[in-house]
Amino acid sequence: MRASYGQGAVSVWRALGWPAKAFLALSCATLMVFVLAPAEAASNDKDKATVTQAAVEQVAEPAATPVAAQAPDATRPAARPVKVASVTPTAPAVEIVRGPVTRLPIPRYVSLKGEQGNVRRGPSLSHRIDWVFQHSGMPLRVVGEFGHWRRVEDRDGAGGWVHYQLLSGVRTAIIQQEMVELRSRPDLNAGVIAMAEGGAIVRLGECETEWCRVSGAGAKGWLPKTAIWGVDPGEIRE
Repeated sequence: MRASYGQGAVSVWRALGWPAKAFLALSCATLMVFVLAPAEAASNDKDKATVTQAAVEQVAEPAATPVAAQAPDATRPAARPVKVASVTPTAPAVEIVRGPVTRLPIPRYVSLKGEQGNVRRGPSLSHRIDWVFQHSGMPLRVVGEFGHWRRVEDRDGAGGWVHYQLLSGVRTAIIQQEMVELRSRPDLNAGVIAMAEGGAIVRLGECETEWCRVSGAGAKGWLPKTAIWGVDPGEIRE
């Protein structure tokens, strides 16, 4: 039956003249345009919607702008190693040794009170006398105590035990150089007042770091500490 239908359609098509064939072809083409155009329009609209949505998303989510690496602050100084403060060792305080009897510092300077004084081997009258000091006002240094006795020594380091009643707290000094210039001020450029002979005993007055004021034989003046014995190098007296 299908074969008969096909053969009949072909026979009809052949029987038609060329004007009819052209009309039918034009009609078919027009029909196809109207049928396919909505589908293509829909496809185009879909593509446009996709592009529009992509553009909206692109606007909503802008591309990340690369952030330039921050350069270190040029105004901020570079970190420096912490400097550990150097620890300067402090000199230990000088311990003042005091006598067990008088509680006065030892050693300390005194002077011979009388014209002479016996120097014994031990701190009692029963001990033998080793020698006798015979210069009134002679400077001595106390280096020990025991009861009423004081162990003393002279500028040469010789000494022994002397009864405390033979000693005085008056400070004196002995000239250690042959001739020393007494000056009006503690200055080598100051005027010379008098000359002191070596071995002379003088009364000790005020003392500065390097100079002491002394008096003797009616003269007063300043002389260097290095020229006398009877005062410590760093001792200050007012």
